[in-house]
Amino acid sequence: MTTANDPWGRVDADGTVYVRTADGERVIGSWAAGSPEEAIAFFRRKFESLETEVTLIEQRIATTDVAPAQAQATVQRLLKSVTDASAIGDLDGLRGRLEALTGAVDARREEVKAAREHARVEAREVKERIVEEAEHIAAEATHWKASGERLAELLEEWKAAPHADRAVEAVLWKRLSAARNSFTKRRKAYFASLEAERETVRNRKEKLVQEAEALADSTDWGGTSSVYRDLMHQWKEAGRAGRDDEAELWKRFRDAQDKFFAARSEVFAAKETELRGHAVVKEQLLAEAQALLPVTDWRAARSALRGIQERWEQAGPVPRESRDALEQGLRKVEDTVRKAEENQWRRSNPEAVKRAQDTVDQLRTAITTLESQLVKAQARGDAGGIRNAEEALAARRSWLVEAERTLAEFSG
Repeated sequence: MTTANDPWGRVDADGTVYVRTADGERVIGSWAAGSPEEAIAFFRRKFESLETEVTLIEQRIATTDVAPAQAQATVQRLLKSVTDASAIGDLDGLRGRLEALTGAVDARREEVKAAREHARVEAREVKERIVEEAEHIAAEATHWKASGERLAELLEEWKAAPHADRAVEAVLWKRLSAARNSFTKRRKAYFASLEAERETVRNRKEKLVQEAEALADSTDWGGTSSVYRDLMHQWKEAGRAGRDDEAELWKRFRDAQDKFFAARSEVFAAKETELRGHAVVKEQLLAEAQALLPVTDWRAARSALRGIQERWEQAGPVPRESRDALEQGLRKVEDTVRKAEENQWRRSNPEAVKRAQDTVDQLRTAITTLESQLVKAQARGDAGGIRNAEEALAARRSWLVEAERTLAEFSG
């Protein structure tokens, strides 16, 4: 058998196959099935297979997130395979590449460790934030529905968050559970007290409804209306019962009021119609009274007015908006008739006539006396006497005109 040489190995004449390494030659097998070149090619292919595996692990470490432990196991397996490999090729080069990968895997392990630690820190911060918000809700929240929904969201956020250190997570979970339990207890206590308060309100409003229903058939329109106003005020001040109770009680309360006020409105409408009928009668009586003016015969006017007044009283009350105008119109006629009667009485009073006649007589006597005094003053040439007599005469004559007019009125 001939020999065959390769930079990384050889085949001697007896078919022994050698590989060359930095440590020298090493027997890797024997070949008898073909030519030495075929043996070289065969063992080269085995090297190429190993080289392919090394290349693949290099690429995985460089381009993927392969776990450091998995990568290290692969590298160690390949190192052992390369060391004992029955292959012809640069085994020392493969070993160097694998040893370099060991350093890369160590660096990756430190990176993964640092990333894991960073993730744990972040997970702790996330879960601390979740717990702190839950504790705040448990201690201060009063919007129960929204707060309960938020606590449920926080629980889902906790489940979705990455894991922190087990000991830290256990403490935080205990705090989160305590916050949720505290919130649940506070909410239950609140709704229990609210239910008790609503029951108190329900009892109070039940009494108000019973009072309202007892008054529904009342015909004391003014007094009962006032009571209903007071009941409504009490209703508003009483607070709210449960939703269903509140609706049922309010319906009963409103129905009682509606029944009373509907009856009152019906009565008031009938009364208003009656009052308007009275107003029509009084408008006719007022027109009849106003026809007495001006007064020419006070006795006839007084007699006719008396009949009108009697019918006026019998006509009854009228609506408020027309009452003042009607009353004022009749009062004006009454005043006119009364003044006519007073004037007539004053003119026919004997004492008054005598006083008017006496006044006229006294003024005439005074004027006669003053005229005599004026003549004497003129005869004496007494300028002062003349002046005084003339002034006195002018005044008395003016007074006489008024006195005679008054006396004429009595005579008329």
